[in-house]
Amino acid sequence: MLTHLLRQHLPDWLRPFARKVRRALMPTPSYAAQLEFERANFDKQTQVHELPPIFHYWSNTYLRPMLEEFGFSNPDQFFVKYLLLAASRTGRAQLRFLSIGAGNCDTEVRIAQALRHAGLDNFCIDCLELSPVMLARGHADAQSKGVGAHLKFTQGDFNNWRASTDYDSVLANQSLHHVSALEHLFDAVKSSLHANGLFLTSDIIGRNGHMRWPESLAIVQRFWQELPESYRYNQQLRRHEKQYKNWDCSHEGFEGIRAQDVLPEMIKRFNFKLFIAASSVVDIFIDRSFGHHFDVNNPRDTDLIDRIHAYDEQALASVELTPTRLFAVMTLTPETSSYSRGLRPENCVRRP
Repeated sequence: MLTHLLRQHLPDWLRPFARKVRRALMPTPSYAAQLEFERANFDKQTQVHELPPIFHYWSNTYLRPMLEEFGFSNPDQFFVKYLLLAASRTGRAQLRFLSIGAGNCDTEVRIAQALRHAGLDNFCIDCLELSPVMLARGHADAQSKGVGAHLKFTQGDFNNWRASTDYDSVLANQSLHHVSALEHLFDAVKSSLHANGLFLTSDIIGRNGHMRWPESLAIVQRFWQELPESYRYNQQLRRHEKQYKNWDCSHEGFEGIRAQDVLPEMIKRFNFKLFIAASSVVDIFIDRSFGHHFDVNNPRDTDLIDRIHAYDEQALASVELTPTRLFAVMTLTPETSSYSRGLRPENCVRRP
């Protein structure tokens, strides 16, 4: 009650400072509490990767051409292409792949179907996932699609996971930004990967909690002024944001918990055969919180996204900003590397 009254009578210039003080005084949730929040949150999600139409406008217009330069058009094709390559590199009679944070296993089911269509039949994908509810959905889906024999379902926490076998390839699809024990997980992946195996990921590498770095936040606020008031309603947090609020979404669960450390920790342990990095400011406008406001048939809306993407591209090239998304193929030993638009991993890590 007292804090409510204080908020009512605080002058506007003191409100941002008061919010920071309240946040600092909030108790940090225990690991067990975060784990339970994460599990309960994802138990309810039958469509984990569902995104607004404006995201697909951006990805098809700008991200897809970057991917097609390397022979694939989307994440599924990326994983299939390099799992097939891993199979030829290791040449083993029985192939074992691991998917970290497989969720509902819908991606893994589609990958298994595509691998079989490509003529590969001697493989098993170990699906590692925290939520038994999601694994049950995956098991049912795999059986209904005729690939149940190619998937194994393992309930476990990848923050303390250790391999019981070695793998021809390990893949992580939008899961590494949920990992708090990155060092442990990457060491476990490294020790379990076949000498000629491949570590594949499509993931988020921006600031922790999906916040914006100060230099990126300033640009977000600049473009924010062009949004109609109705577009400034945060549909996930259910609040209107006259100015964009730099929210840390990792406070309760593991969403973006150590996103900014994903790439630096990879660089320490692996070599990059392929590295594609993209996006920065544009994420705020095309993701779930605000992206559903945009109409892909409205030239005003698509023009704004076009201009924000163009800003991102020149800022990434000049190292003014760092990227928030990556596709990467990693190996245990140095090989010839391919970098999209010349962006190298070490130049995509933000310097203090």
